[in-house]
Amino acid sequence: MKKIKVLVIGSGGHAKSCIEVIERVKKFKIIGLIDKKVNKRIGKYKVLFNDKDVKKIKKSSTNLVLGIGSVNNLKKRNIIFQRFKKLGFKFPKVISNNSTVSKNTTIGEGTIVFNHVLINTGSMIGKNCIINNKSLIEHDAIIEDHVHISTCVTINGNCKIGQNSFIGSRAVLKNDITIKKDSFVKMGSIIKKNL
Repeated sequence: MKKIKVLVIGSGGHAKSCIEVIERVKKFKIIGLIDKKVNKRIGKYKVLFNDKDVKKIKKSSTNLVLGIGSVNNLKKRNIIFQRFKKLGFKFPKVISNNSTVSKNTTIGEGTIVFNHVLINTGSMIGKNCIINNKSLIEHDAIIEDHVHISTCVTINGNCKIGQNSFIGSRAVLKNDITIKKDSFVKMGSIIKKNL
């Protein structure tokens, strides 16, 4: 099978974690990175392009993975995603091969599902989301676009997370909870009512 060539946007810690997942999937081939400082490296991968080098980037690949994590400002990821989409780029979804995702789940473009995640039946995950290591998303949950679900989060059945929200590590959401858009849920929170 011919591998899909991708470029990773970013060269920090989150990009490093994304690279590890992309390499595991084996259907992608990382050809380099995009960031402000050209020639910086993450392991064997080099920053080949500045984010303004659109024509050069397109010649290499039109498939991008957004490797910029964000805790306090998820709108930044949204802005970058929308900018490159308008320029004609694609964002394939990346799902770690050691995660369990129900066949009755939908996952939007540009979303990355990290290691040891469990996404149960009927769940809908939007575009450009981060579903981080060891998270559990139970049946019929709705995760809107540009959401970051951090490590070891438990989202119980029928919960809804509004776009541009961040759910901190080890947070637990009771069944049927709605989190409004642009919300920030602190690490370790136990959420028993709508926010």
